[in-house]
Amino acid sequence: MSELTETFEVATEVTPAHLNELLEFIFRRYLLPNQQYFENINRITVEGYGVLTFTLVEPRGRGYVNVELWARKPILLRMTPSDETLPGKILHRLREDIIINIQFFEEEVRGKTIYFSWREGEEVVPEKVMAAGKRATGKIFSDSMLPLFLIFLSLNFFIFIIFGYLAPLILVVFQLIIIFFSDRIMARLGEWTVSQKNPIIHILQYQLPKKEYMAFRQRFGIDQLVKIKQEIYKKTLAIGEELNCRTAQETFLKYGLDCNLENMSTKKVDVYRLVKEAAGRFNLPVPRIIISNTMLPNAAATGVSPSHGAILITTGLITQLEEEEVLSVLGHEFSHLRGRDPLTLFALSTSEYLFRAYVLFPLIFTLPRLVFFFQLIYFPIVMGAIYFVGKFLEARADLESAIKIGQPKVLAEALRKIGFRRLKFERMPAYRAQMWIAWNPHPPTYFRIERLEKMETPVDERNPLLRSIKDVVNGFVKALSPS
Repeated sequence: MSELTETFEVATEVTPAHLNELLEFIFRRYLLPNQQYFENINRITVEGYGVLTFTLVEPRGRGYVNVELWARKPILLRMTPSDETLPGKILHRLREDIIINIQFFEEEVRGKTIYFSWREGEEVVPEKVMAAGKRATGKIFSDSMLPLFLIFLSLNFFIFIIFGYLAPLILVVFQLIIIFFSDRIMARLGEWTVSQKNPIIHILQYQLPKKEYMAFRQRFGIDQLVKIKQEIYKKTLAIGEELNCRTAQETFLKYGLDCNLENMSTKKVDVYRLVKEAAGRFNLPVPRIIISNTMLPNAAATGVSPSHGAILITTGLITQLEEEEVLSVLGHEFSHLRGRDPLTLFALSTSEYLFRAYVLFPLIFTLPRLVFFFQLIYFPIVMGAIYFVGKFLEARADLESAIKIGQPKVLAEALRKIGFRRLKFERMPAYRAQMWIAWNPHPPTYFRIERLEKMETPVDERNPLLRSIKDVVNGFVKALSPS
């Protein structure tokens, strides 16, 4: 092996039975559409593993890269450049291309997978099914607040009709109450509460060929799936036995489903330990830990203070990320808790709202020409400014996770896995610039990943917020500049 060879391992939730399909997927979805850049494409078997080999030829004739992609767990990627003068950007782009396509393949497999999740000692509940067309990507730290804003506008209209001049103050008080009790509200959004007594979440995946999966879904409704879950639970976790694929197979056979053990996998994660470790790194108390039993990967933190906070984690996040990645994500959330970011954004948005309600709106009624100014200039700019401040806080949360958890590149990998779809679109210059000015409090995914991957551990930064403000402003300016 050449001294220039770079080797990477990519953890995957795909079971062994589907790994060779991954190579076909990469060939069909990545190599063929871009075959002008690739040569020497081959499928071989080495040490019992399927291996896809190919050569990337640098378009300007500055060299080439030999690539090996091994269908094993974890997936093995080897890249050997022709010489050390080959630009590092090419290797980085190639690696990211392959990881993005692996995530697309995982998403395809996820669409024909049966998921069961349990928390010991809790009621067996069905998994929430994502709405049609809703993607399980780009959600981690990246939900737009626009729907909530539209709901607030509707509520604003009706309260104005009832209370008149006092309506803005009433709405502000109402929002403050919601924030104060946000940890309890979040608790109602989840199915389970994780504690030191019952800290572990168990997950079973059964990945099927598409036709078999569709037949299974047509044959088994929610009630029957819950019965299967209950039986598996009673035979394993309820009596202190480990969850295993063979017991699950026996239960599936009882219901007439002949399943292959190679299509199954199990996972257990001590969620309480991970949250406690993250809390300890930030010198904070362990907050209330809420589990939402949905395969949409997400995490969120809320609360008026660290001592009255809550962390929500979905089973999708636990399934799709490795434990060290989950820990780094939790570090991001604990930064929000420690910084009291929900209160900061509340104070900022409330100040603007009261100014608009008690100063700007009266002027509009006396000077109708200001309507044009409000609609096309003031409102878009001020809302964009509020969301841009949100980007400062999100960037600081990334940086503080890197400082306290000490794994910036792991957090970058977590973002790449969850935000792969957004990452692909951000490669288009127009879309990349658009993401900076969107009504979204999160910086573009590409910026967050590049920033984290440039950090050297241990990360040392005396003023994370000031550093993050500078980085976000520089990233924004760079995105607007012609490349």
